[in-house]
Amino acid sequence: MRVSLLLPAFASCLAVHDPSGPIAAPRPETGREERFWDWTELDFDASEHAGRRARLLARIRAGGGGVFLAPSRAARSGGETFRQLDDFQYLTGLELPDAVLALDADAMTSTVFAPRWDSRFESTGRPNDFPGRPLTDDPEIAARAGIPLAPREELDRALAEWAADERPLWVRGREAALGEEVPVPETDFVREYTAEEVFVLHIAHVEPDARILNAYEAVARERLVKSPAEIDRIRRACAVTAAGIRHAAGFVRPGVDERTLEGELEAEFKRRGAQRLAFDSIIKSGPNSLWPWRILASHYDRRNRGLRAGDLVIFDVGCELDGYASDVGRTFPASGRFSAEQRAALEMQLAVADAVIDAVRPGVTFEELCAAAIDAMPESARPYMQTGSFFGHHIGLYVGDPNLADLPLEPGMVFTVEPWYYNHDDGISVFVEDVVVVTENGCEVLTSALPRDATSLEAMTAR
Repeated sequence: MRVSLLLPAFASCLAVHDPSGPIAAPRPETGREERFWDWTELDFDASEHAGRRARLLARIRAGGGGVFLAPSRAARSGGETFRQLDDFQYLTGLELPDAVLALDADAMTSTVFAPRWDSRFESTGRPNDFPGRPLTDDPEIAARAGIPLAPREELDRALAEWAADERPLWVRGREAALGEEVPVPETDFVREYTAEEVFVLHIAHVEPDARILNAYEAVARERLVKSPAEIDRIRRACAVTAAGIRHAAGFVRPGVDERTLEGELEAEFKRRGAQRLAFDSIIKSGPNSLWPWRILASHYDRRNRGLRAGDLVIFDVGCELDGYASDVGRTFPASGRFSAEQRAALEMQLAVADAVIDAVRPGVTFEELCAAAIDAMPESARPYMQTGSFFGHHIGLYVGDPNLADLPLEPGMVFTVEPWYYNHDDGISVFVEDVVVVTENGCEVLTSALPRDATSLEAMTAR
């Protein structure tokens, strides 16, 4: 296995700073330095993150023990806003760059390996503007986060010790049964690698004989059920997304192009506090509405069509607020009124969605939700319902949170309901997507404040 081809990727994902180099040198002559907590705060109370780590440690221990490892996002200084990787954020609440979380399931301990100093705050040519910021050299980070920090350069030595002791190393790979071995990715210069894959390549480079096991199932079981604090974040993200759709719907009319609608939507997201998009906004009209986003995105200008009278306009959009995502869909008539055929298609799709929502309760499986959707579909519509699940996907820190499709529903699970209808024969596509959270007796629709019936959708486009 030739892993040397990706060594530059290791450097960018898991930068290790020479302790004798600038990163560990004395601070600039200005005598100033910044502190981590002046720039950030924990996502939630440290006890919530500690509870998550404890539960995941117990799952890994029950799976045979060893060490679970989660890489963090690499430092950025090119104008992009830092956004931590989901698992690291979920388990620590920290915006630490170039770090790795290690959960030792045998000792039931947690450690974060991180740089001693933050490279983003360093510039020998501009000491006045880059005064330095200690990370592992700042004891306050560990004290407030409730998790010990160790210098990043000690990680490879720890990997060697764990491998020498024949202890399994766990990472979240692709969906698989707990404990399956994670294959070292083949090197291919044209493919994109996830941060987890790059980390696996790094382990294989440092310790070729290390046994790397898949913790996907353990991580999914932990992240699937949201805490009340997480549900509140998702609820607020959904409210911001709903407000953005309401605002942008007022600009839906013939002659307006799709990117103008995107601009109005996303500006409202920012005005209401969203830090970023949960995914690139999908707003498509007329013939464009009949195509999945991958097809439309294959040409950069395809997603900027001007609306025409009689078109349907689909919004499939979401914002991210304080780390948590939303994903909401609505369909509007460009002319302000649905045709009789368009209205009938929308009402049919809503009936299918409502059948799924009505079936949601603890103990129900996704297979049963799928059956409820199929039972609610007219036979003539089934060829045009373009998803095999109809319940959509779990959301949380990401719009595609890790999930286990055969796991019965539990209170606190959050997912979308989105039975798509793409009828290429009649040129009609309608799409309504809502976010639900499973409760003790059924579910709560977190997007219920945004109307979805035909008359209300028409009213939102009124001018």
